[in-house]
Amino acid sequence: MTDFDVRSLTARASAEAGRRWPGAYVSDPEPLPGGVSSLTYRALLHRPSNADLPIVVKMAPPGLTAVRNRDVLRQARILRALSAAEGVPVPEIVFEDPGDPDDLDTPPMFAMTLVPGQSYEPLLDVAASPPTAAEIGIRAVAAARALARMQNIDPAALVADTETPVRLADELDRWQRLLGTVEDDIAPGHADLHAALVRRMPRPVPPTLVHGDYRLANMLFAGDALTAIIDWEIWSIGDPRADLAWLLMHTDPVHRFRITRPDADIVAGQGMPSAEVLLAAYREIRAAPMPDIDWFLAYCLYKTASTLAVLIKRNRRRPDPDPTLEVAASSLAEVIARGRDILAGAEQQSLPARQ
Repeated sequence: MTDFDVRSLTARASAEAGRRWPGAYVSDPEPLPGGVSSLTYRALLHRPSNADLPIVVKMAPPGLTAVRNRDVLRQARILRALSAAEGVPVPEIVFEDPGDPDDLDTPPMFAMTLVPGQSYEPLLDVAASPPTAAEIGIRAVAAARALARMQNIDPAALVADTETPVRLADELDRWQRLLGTVEDDIAPGHADLHAALVRRMPRPVPPTLVHGDYRLANMLFAGDALTAIIDWEIWSIGDPRADLAWLLMHTDPVHRFRITRPDADIVAGQGMPSAEVLLAAYREIRAAPMPDIDWFLAYCLYKTASTLAVLIKRNRRRPDPDPTLEVAASSLAEVIARGRDILAGAEQQSLPARQ
């Protein structure tokens, strides 16, 4: 964003804060990394007779219709709905500004509390001060239990009837369409994995709230305490096994972004529990059957291949390619092979015993 844009964002946020607390204003905006679907800034909210409150301001990109993952007010709605849920911590909504629906240059925005904590993916990220292996173990179990508590909530208590549950077949088609746009050498073998997924399409289970990218990197932890689940851009109502398998996949991710990582990060990653441990922690809170979880693990690998393949395609065209995506490109064949192996193993187990 330009300086003018930042000043405009601050002015709009100050006006909205002033409507709620006369005399309040917002200052010191600083861009936060990581977001791709919205403009995200940390800032300070000054209120008369109150201590300054660190906040995060999210605004839909100017010039684009605020739909799907750019619909920041939809994100605010699910955060409000979850704020009363016990054991599912999320940032608190501070204020909202609907913008001007007739002017794409005045998009919607909202502000939420800036929750303290560290965001860190144990087997992929690099940090100046990574957590200890013991902290990682506790964090991962806490994430599994929070997911179970979230999925125990009746989705009708969270969202309006206008939220149509996402069909698994539609999601699979979405990732196939993306893979159809990339060169064959980027994700070799993806068509075979897709065919195997279609052949073993599981029966649906009752839908729940789905985060869409449920893993430790999209949570904040203070030490080993879960302080917030963040990044709700792609939430939906859908199959609970998608979030569960995404979390389990990150206990042993095949994709990578770095050839080597510092020793302290390697040690931290060694604390990541196995998928079996996390599944057991999840089942302590949620007793609903989770059949065909192997299919969902393979599906998550296919989704990973799809999303990374598009990024790699774009990276190839850049004059200064991102080296982390060049490393990711070298791992995609292995990602797809892991998915095929998982489904092949499941099919073998389902065959009747030979007499």
